[in-house]
Amino acid sequence: MGKYAAKEQARRQTVKTTQESKSDKSAGARRRIWIWSAFMVIFLGWAGYTLISQQSQIADKSAELAKKTSEQQMTKQSQDQLTTEVKRLNDPEYIGQLARKNYGMYLPGETPIRTEETSP
Repeated sequence: MGKYAAKEQARRQTVKTTQESKSDKSAGARRRIWIWSAFMVIFLGWAGYTLISQQSQIADKSAELAKKTSEQQMTKQSQDQLTTEVKRLNDPEYIGQLARKNYGMYLPGETPIRTEETSP
């Protein structure tokens, strides 16, 4: 081998070594990117599942809250009506009206007037 052939062979080996090291570096980079991508896909899947699950729970709780609120309003109305009825029952005149209307009781000296209802 001549002087130039030896230099050419050394240059070829250097190029091969450089290409092999680049190939090794490239394979490592690809592996890291693949592992990072797999991790991100798993993480985003978990985050999406959690988000959807929580949205469902929030919707259920909102429906339950609306139901309880309407029940509370109905109870408040009922309580207001009963409070009004209690105030009216403390009035002797109202009690007299109820006694006349429901039980046919009249004060002494009162003459009851009875009317018969006719249908048209």
